[in-house]
Amino acid sequence: MFKTLVNAFKIKDVRIKLLYTLIAVLIVRIGCVLPVPGINRAYFASWLETVTEAGGLGFLDVLTGGSFTQMSIFALNISPYITSSIIMQLLTIAIPKLEEMQKDGETGRKKIAEITRYVTIGLALFESVAMGIGFKNNGILEGSNAFLTICVIAASFTAGSAFLMWLGEQITEKGIGNGISVILLINIVANLPRDYMNLFETFIKSKPVVKAIIAAVVIIAVSVVLVVLIILLESAQRRISVQYAKKMQGRRMVGGQSSFIPLKINTAGVIPVIFAVSILQTPIIISSLFGVGANRYGNVWERLLMYMNQQNWCCFRTEGYAKYTIGLIFYILMLYFFAYFYTGITFNPIEVSNNLKKQGGFVPGIRPGRPTSDYLTKVLNYVILIGATGLGIIAIIPIFFTGMFSARVSFGGTSIIIIVGVILEMVRQVETMMRERHYKGFLSED
Repeated sequence: MFKTLVNAFKIKDVRIKLLYTLIAVLIVRIGCVLPVPGINRAYFASWLETVTEAGGLGFLDVLTGGSFTQMSIFALNISPYITSSIIMQLLTIAIPKLEEMQKDGETGRKKIAEITRYVTIGLALFESVAMGIGFKNNGILEGSNAFLTICVIAASFTAGSAFLMWLGEQITEKGIGNGISVILLINIVANLPRDYMNLFETFIKSKPVVKAIIAAVVIIAVSVVLVVLIILLESAQRRISVQYAKKMQGRRMVGGQSSFIPLKINTAGVIPVIFAVSILQTPIIISSLFGVGANRYGNVWERLLMYMNQQNWCCFRTEGYAKYTIGLIFYILMLYFFAYFYTGITFNPIEVSNNLKKQGGFVPGIRPGRPTSDYLTKVLNYVILIGATGLGIIAIIPIFFTGMFSARVSFGGTSIIIIVGVILEMVRQVETMMRERHYKGFLSED
């Protein structure tokens, strides 16, 4: 990977894209520390500490790279875009018009992307106003004119979220990797030093030498195992053989070649993890902002939030907390659902089968047309099952250790999956660009 990066900087086009991405990342981190006026930060810090101990805003803090805890202009970050993407993906099946757009190739996808932008702005505005009202109710706002302060907060948060959405699109077009994923990556990485320092202070510092060494080995081993499992999951493929029939073109016989259709084991990537955790954490975040709990809606709602909170899962050593691990089962089920759901949208076996038939290709032993699409669907279902199971195992490992040993860190299987997945995708894109340049240079020399 390091050698690929060094070679990439030797090529002008790739170097420009890499520098563009680095500058964009720097802009994101600067924006994460620019404060929004009108918020009493001392009071907000004490309120946030209470809410975080209850497990309300840990995931939001990860997604925003700590900008929420600092109440910067990027406090919402790209979370409205992620939510709007989930909504649009779900509506694509529910609304026939959107389903037609999805099948309408590049033009339809551009229209859906445009609608997603508007939904993102609407959600960011709604969340900003709701946060402003929640801050007012908790006495966090400064100044005598609460309405004007809420307007300033709403405008700042909405503009920050819209800017990051635009910047993500620019990174995708002019930089390296998917822009939104890159922003999400840098936000998560920004919290890693603090999290590992917390682990050091909790399990290593001021501990007996033997216990400190064992704890350090366990922390390193778990991190390495997770990274290796994710790399294996991301690189694994199920290759379906394809044979092309021979046919005459003019006076030449063409075809007769063999190829394959590569199906990634982890077909949906990190999307199921992001979607599942986002849905699971949304009620907790809303309840934390508005102070909704046992005092207003009774113990039923409070217990429901306890089941959704990842910090309560696998806490078998704490009396009365083992039952909350049921929430983990619901989380795993959502991983399976979104893995099948997202792959069903992005990969159409019928379309692939028709394209093979038009090109004179066929799967050996399978008739072209409907039998081929049925076969692809059957194989795809097995592949998704394996991939979703792998995602579930990777997500459970850090949750188990966190619950058993009360390791309060913001990262987990979700964060590590995103980090490794996005970095691998960026490296692949750089390697592809370098390979294309090599081919072009070779052809131009002839």
